Amino acid sequence: MDELGALCRENAGQAEPSGSGTLDGLTFALKDVFDVAGQCTGFGQPTWLATHPPAVTTAPAVERLLAAGARMIGRALCDELTYSLNGENVHYGTPLNSACPDRIPGGSSSGSASAVAGGLCDFSLGTDCAGSVRIPAGYCGLYGMRPTHGRVPLEGATPFAASFDTAGWLARDAVVLDRVGRVLLGDDSPASIPGRALIAADAFALADDAAAAALRPAMERVSRLVGCDVEATVTEEGLERWMECFRAIQSFEIWQSLGGWVTENRPALAPSIRERLDAGAAVRADTVEQERAFRVHIASRLDGLIGPGDVLVLPTSPNVAPRLGWAEGERGQVHRRQAISILCIAGLGGLPQVTLPLATLDGCPLGLSLAARRGADTMLLELARQLA
Repeated sequence: MDELGALCRENAGQAEPSGSGTLDGLTFALKDVFDVAGQCTGFGQPTWLATHPPAVTTAPAVERLLAAGARMIGRALCDELTYSLNGENVHYGTPLNSACPDRIPGGSSSGSASAVAGGLCDFSLGTDCAGSVRIPAGYCGLYGMRPTHGRVPLEGATPFAASFDTAGWLARDAVVLDRVGRVLLGDDSPASIPGRALIAADAFALADDAAAAALRPAMERVSRLVGCDVEATVTEEGLERWMECFRAIQSFEIWQSLGGWVTENRPALAPSIRERLDAGAAVRADTVEQERAFRVHIASRLDGLIGPGDVLVLPTSPNVAPRLGWAEGERGQVHRRQAISILCIAGLGGLPQVTLPLATLDGCPLGLSLAARRGADTMLLELARQLA
């Protein structure tokens, strides 16, 4: 029985392994954005569930997990239309953050994180656009991986913001994270660890002072293992400017994906979700064209900054998980802006990023993140395994 509130009830679903392999005996929860043949995908929204028939085919990423021997134990709750980093769904409730029960689990892969942290399953499959795997992993004390954009197939997943969307996964330990990653990435080649750690000074400047101090021992662990560290500035324009670029493009793409359905069906939405969708509808095409040109500059900057043997070290979030009920208030909005300013680096560059549960603050988990060049996913997984 799911006492965590992590799994879907109206469209509950399971799936048995279709083969045998490196994931034999492992169980997983599936974020309620992925299709499984014969099951309904709810996307965290009751009207969406009511207006979409059962899936005809299973998403390729899910097929890979089942073919490798993993068993799906249920569909995991997500934020409404996955448009939040909080995990508080007005329609279905808030999955429990078992590491800090008085705080939010983070979103939008909230149920995915809750199910793993609470011991319902060994790992979970989620999605990460603005940080929807990294944030709940960090808040709940888990390992979480956002792969290089496009490395893991997203066919059969509900479209959101296509140029940022990735399939991601969460686990309680780094060995399982690596095993799952090798299956999803289709890559079993040996991986080396990086030779230089770049400490992202401007990212750490956005973290609260207490959080930055709590992460320092974990940063030192990374530096000792890698053998070399240098301080780096990610952006000359400031991460708030990068965040504005990210949000403009993301909002526009989300409205392109969901606007027609919202207009036709007029679903009852949480005020914060409605506000974000309305903002996306108002983004001008010429604005997006300018921001996409700026994004090319950002990608070039990151290519020049992060070398083939480098890892970028940064906080996963500016602080530990906010307390239940205040994430949408004024303090929560400041926290959200700071978080997206840090999280947008990987999104804008299409970079892989792993978050590691290597610190605590006020008795709650605090994640340290490592990002690398596009395609260096297995290097991050190997580094996470060795740090563990």
